[in-house]
Amino acid sequence: MSPRPAPDLDRRRDQITATARELAEAEGWAAVTMRRLAKELGATQPVLYSAFPDGRQSLVDAVALSGFTEIAATLESVPPEPAARMRAYLDFATRHPRLYEAMFALPSGLEFGASSSPEPLRRAFAAIQAAFPGADARAEVAWAALHGLATLQAGGRLPASRAQARVEHLDKMLARAESTG
Repeated sequence: MSPRPAPDLDRRRDQITATARELAEAEGWAAVTMRRLAKELGATQPVLYSAFPDGRQSLVDAVALSGFTEIAATLESVPPEPAARMRAYLDFATRHPRLYEAMFALPSGLEFGASSSPEPLRRAFAAIQAAFPGADARAEVAWAALHGLATLQAGGRLPASRAQARVEHLDKMLARAESTG
């Protein structure tokens, strides 16, 4: 009898991460438990913990990292003009509300704004920075404003009918601040 092949841990992590994301988008993050994921995947909980030894938190962080990779690619796919990148950012947040929640609203072990930040976070910030060159603080303020708009829109606190007008106002405000700063 030949020895059993070692499981492909990266593939297992990817499968668990994708299933967690699908479940969160369909039913919200409260539905994403290790027990529920094991059932959805036809696996045991120890199998999930072999891929995510720190449990649910490391799984949510993995989903968030995949989101940062996606938002970076989304932003990089449009011209680096501020209005284009802002629209792309807000569209991403609207299309993927639970993913966006994992990226920014759920507790996270991910470190932002440091040299040790994971590459997907640095890449997403670089895509914002390309639209708002100059001091890092300018890009940080733009990102914070976009995050505020995305959060308020996701919560239904801002009318969708004025989304474009908000982008135009933010673009003008940031341009005006740059010209006077």
